[in-house]
Amino acid sequence: MKCMTVCPSRGNGSKVKDMKKIYGNSQLLATLAGMRESGRTAHSLIFYGEKGSGRKLMAEYYTSQLLCESPVNGAPCGKCAACRNVSSMAHPDVTYVPTEGKLGGYTANIARAVIRDSVVKPNNHTGRKVYIFRDCNKMSPITQNILLKLIEEPPDHAYFIFTAESKYEFLPTIISRCVCFGVSPCTEAEAEESLLGSGYDSREVSAAVECFHGNIGQCTDYIVDPELRKRVDLTKRLADSIIEKDEYGLNLALFSLGSSRNDIREVLSMTDKLVRDCAVLNRNAGAALIGCYREGARKLSGMVTAYQAVRLHERIEKAWGAMEANVNPPLVLAALSAEMIEIVR
Repeated sequence: MKCMTVCPSRGNGSKVKDMKKIYGNSQLLATLAGMRESGRTAHSLIFYGEKGSGRKLMAEYYTSQLLCESPVNGAPCGKCAACRNVSSMAHPDVTYVPTEGKLGGYTANIARAVIRDSVVKPNNHTGRKVYIFRDCNKMSPITQNILLKLIEEPPDHAYFIFTAESKYEFLPTIISRCVCFGVSPCTEAEAEESLLGSGYDSREVSAAVECFHGNIGQCTDYIVDPELRKRVDLTKRLADSIIEKDEYGLNLALFSLGSSRNDIREVLSMTDKLVRDCAVLNRNAGAALIGCYREGARKLSGMVTAYQAVRLHERIEKAWGAMEANVNPPLVLAALSAEMIEIVR
């Protein structure tokens, strides 16, 4: 199948890796183990959760469960050739469905190629093959409708795993035919244990967990990606400007984002979480926080009401909606700056 690529690492002589340990999500892991032990494995699953929460890792784990040669109490052994090949993204019966086109999406052509390939039986002792669709945010309705019949009546040997930030990225008809599992970040202590176990410096780990809490993926990105650290610093500048009611400073910080929609989306998302923390702190001073700037959220909660926090959230959503509609980013951000300062004055 010409347009289907299993994994870029295949054939590159990459070393076979051990399975990664999964932290948190104990109830989800127990549910998956129960499905495997009972022989009632689902043919179509959606793993959803925020970026960095481990939804792709959970998809890999379920794939290992399906193909493991010696499962232990429903869990993959992590040692057999199948488990190790899945961890290395080199298993011959696991297809990481590729995206294509300028937008990097799952096209109708790709969906039809999966349908054609799915009827080919696998060559392993379990008699199963797995297709993994990663990051299905904004998978087009056309593509989903093409896949619908396959998901509804899959070949006995074929399994389909989708990952996305929200299950509502999918059509109701797809959701109703899949088993959907939310993947949650783990505790901050578990995140620290994971990061320290990966060999990161303790000071870097503390700074990462301070910003991204139990989200191991985001914590890791914070440590290794200087661009993410810049976006976090910019988010803190935005918060400080709002707290100080400094419209010029807020405009300057937003202007520095330029026109990169990816950067704008991430910064607005982090700012929105900070505003959420502010609203929660208004109700409960001891509440758990999810934003990257705890001190800023506490300061902001002391100067705005929960109602004002909701209005700030609405303005952020409105700004992102305008940019998705291709309104000029600098104009949108300038308007956002004026509206946010007006709310907090």
